[in-house]
Amino acid sequence: MPQWCDQRQATLQRTRARLLNAQVDGMWWLWPEGENPTSKRYALAEKVHLLAPFDPVMWDRRRFEMLWNWAYRFEAYTPAAKRLRGHYALPLLWRGQAIGRANLSTRGGVLTPEIGYVGTVPNDRAFAAALEQELQDISVFLGLA
Repeated sequence: MPQWCDQRQATLQRTRARLLNAQVDGMWWLWPEGENPTSKRYALAEKVHLLAPFDPVMWDRRRFEMLWNWAYRFEAYTPAAKRLRGHYALPLLWRGQAIGRANLSTRGGVLTPEIGYVGTVPNDRAFAAALEQELQDISVFLGLA
């Protein structure tokens, strides 16, 4: 509403005074009351996460691009010839970073992943073990061998 435009700066200042916040690259980020982003609760585990394209992290494309410097697009409704990352690509997170995507399918009752990376592939045993564990967990969930 137009009458709120005049009060925007004052409202933002009151909000910043009340909530934890930080400015990163010119953008203000706020945390809900009672949450502390530096607490142990938010410590990054040595775990790979394959997110569903409809995960809340994916909803805000602009925020996703700001955080990880690449554009994720759900391409299930994109013609096959125009797809960049696959029909149902799952964003791949490692140590709090979206580093790529995975397309999963099954052949003969076995999960067959196709993994793609945005930059360089993490080259350590912790990543390899964590990716294997995530794929194993998905296989168990799907009831595969």
